[in-house]
Amino acid sequence: MARKAAAAAMDGKSSELARAVAEAEAREERLRRELEAALARVAVAEEAEERLCVQLGELEAEAMTQAMEYQQHVRALSERLALMDGLLRSSGLHSAVVQSGLH
Repeated sequence: MARKAAAAAMDGKSSELARAVAEAEAREERLRRELEAALARVAVAEEAEERLCVQLGELEAEAMTQAMEYQQHVRALSERLALMDGLLRSSGLHSAVVQSGLH
């Protein structure tokens, strides 16, 4: 009788351990799936970051080109203004323009 009780206790313990192992395996599988999903999201985020960096580089290059063109345009206008001012001064019209308030 004692042997049957001991065997029953062992069977119960064995069942309990089997259940705990099954739960641990299920938990491990769930965590593995969650990790794989997180890694996939990281990969997507890295790709998006790379695309954004490329776009940012293109925008910076375009902004630099526009700034250089703007500076060149301002220099050209300044030179033209200086030339026109020189022409007005040499023709004697400069004082007439200043007196009329157009300058």
